[in-house]
Amino acid sequence: MAIAKRIFLFVIVNILVLLTVSITFSLVMNALGLQLSGQQAIFAFYAFLGMGGAFISLGLSRIMAKTMMGVKVIDPQNASGAERELLTLVHELARKAQLPKMPEVGIYQSPEVNAFATGPTKSRSLVAVSSGLLDRMNRDEVEGVLGHEVAHIANGDMVTMTLIQGVINTLVLIVARLIAVAVSSNVDERARPSVQFGLYIVLQIVLSLLGSIVVNFFSRAREYRADAGGARLAGKDKMLASLKALGSVYGHVDRDHESLAALKISGRPAKSFAALFATHPPLAERIRALESARI
Repeated sequence: MAIAKRIFLFVIVNILVLLTVSITFSLVMNALGLQLSGQQAIFAFYAFLGMGGAFISLGLSRIMAKTMMGVKVIDPQNASGAERELLTLVHELARKAQLPKMPEVGIYQSPEVNAFATGPTKSRSLVAVSSGLLDRMNRDEVEGVLGHEVAHIANGDMVTMTLIQGVINTLVLIVARLIAVAVSSNVDERARPSVQFGLYIVLQIVLSLLGSIVVNFFSRAREYRADAGGARLAGKDKMLASLKALGSVYGHVDRDHESLAALKISGRPAKSFAALFATHPPLAERIRALESARI
């Protein structure tokens, strides 16, 4: 099953940021012999950590995408040929979507058929496509893909998902603490601080992964909305063409070893429990939903 890199990176960075801030804070408090007093103060501070961790991850999203995926941002002043055409397409769609500022547009070298949008705000966004997508899709199909990604930016999906992630982070911190305190209360007093700290960290990781089920549920819902937005920006026929082109491409690969992720979709629908962690709905469901939508 293909991993949706944009959401995957966001979740991993978010967990790492949350753990780093939480561990650092715990160690400093223990070293200084300080403690927060009162449940309200503790819960308020955890809310600050949880939301802060999510927004730090969002702030780093463009940098992480460029660094980890090798995205080469197109310079509008020097673009020519295929790069100029791609830049023009994105900017035309961005103007239709009434974005306050044109997104950065980039290409990264990969045989996969892929595209994504990221960035902390509508004014600081990035739209990137793989070289494989440009090689294997025609202009109308590429425009449908780009319409979908620009719609993500216009819909404020990145901030919406960050807010949801922040709420999950806060719940993770609070629940992890309550469980760790309850379990360690039955341990010898000398070992209690170490046991409580260790449990707290393990529970943060486990609960964060479980929390991603909730985050991914909302992510799947936002995909349908981005499909509809892409249809309004690029045209319903082009949006459908891009989704169907993905299905056509996927039909010619080894299903046991490869799946394509254009628009961040797994080429094969996840089954049973794994479906709860899917960031995108099955391709066939998205096509049916778009075909029946009134755009």
